[in-house]
Amino acid sequence: MPEEFTWSGSETTFIDQPFIRNLNHLTIGLYGGNSDAGQTKNEDGCLIWSDPEGDWEFVMLLDAHHTAESTDLVLKEILNAKQKLIKMLTTQLTQDTFTNLEKTIISIFSDDSFLSACQTINGETACLITVRKHQYIWWFSVGDCLLYLFHGELMNMGQVQLNQRQFFEWIGKVNTFNQLVPCYSTGRRELRSGNNRLFLTTDGLIECPGEPYADSIDIYRAFNDSADQAAVEGMLNHIRSHSVKDSTTLVTWEVWNNRPATRPDDTNK
Repeated sequence: MPEEFTWSGSETTFIDQPFIRNLNHLTIGLYGGNSDAGQTKNEDGCLIWSDPEGDWEFVMLLDAHHTAESTDLVLKEILNAKQKLIKMLTTQLTQDTFTNLEKTIISIFSDDSFLSACQTINGETACLITVRKHQYIWWFSVGDCLLYLFHGELMNMGQVQLNQRQFFEWIGKVNTFNQLVPCYSTGRRELRSGNNRLFLTTDGLIECPGEPYADSIDIYRAFNDSADQAAVEGMLNHIRSHSVKDSTTLVTWEVWNNRPATRPDDTNK
């Protein structure tokens, strides 16, 4: 069975107190913001399943507003589907793996009982789900959480951020899945050969006063000479020193891909 980490800001706010936790090879950072900047609550959430053998990871970040009720509801629904999702992640990778995973996630959020429950709560949440299996990653994004992939070859081409932030998409009281055409983003990407760093964050990190991490290169540099836990701790303490109000939830890990990555056929010509 995979290792699991589940957290909601409705349980523990981590206001004024950064929290760092390792789960297998993943590092999780939680910070509720500064009380002296006016912060009184944390509406973020996080769910991680990690294969102890390092074959795959499932990471979900949530960033709600008004209340954490939408965060708690989405966490509950995904946890209810845990057995089905884990089975999909532990079976052999095929061309249909991510297609079936996407269909399953959409069916969860489109279910009539879930949509009805959303109308009974206050507020709504952004939702970013990222799955890595073997040398591939897949993501599903509603709203404005961010997903980065750091690799030297990609960075030399100016390619770092995988998803685009969307500022008027949510799941909850206001719900994209209540529209005639639900709006969300999905994508797939092959990891490059060698070391790849995945980094997910809610927007508190990049919208901190002074914008110390608004540029993705500053996120990358935080890990240059530090172990992951020390780097994440340093980042959270840095935004704390900048009197950040908004909460930040981030997850990062490295994947070493020893498989050949796709290259053009004239590479060696």
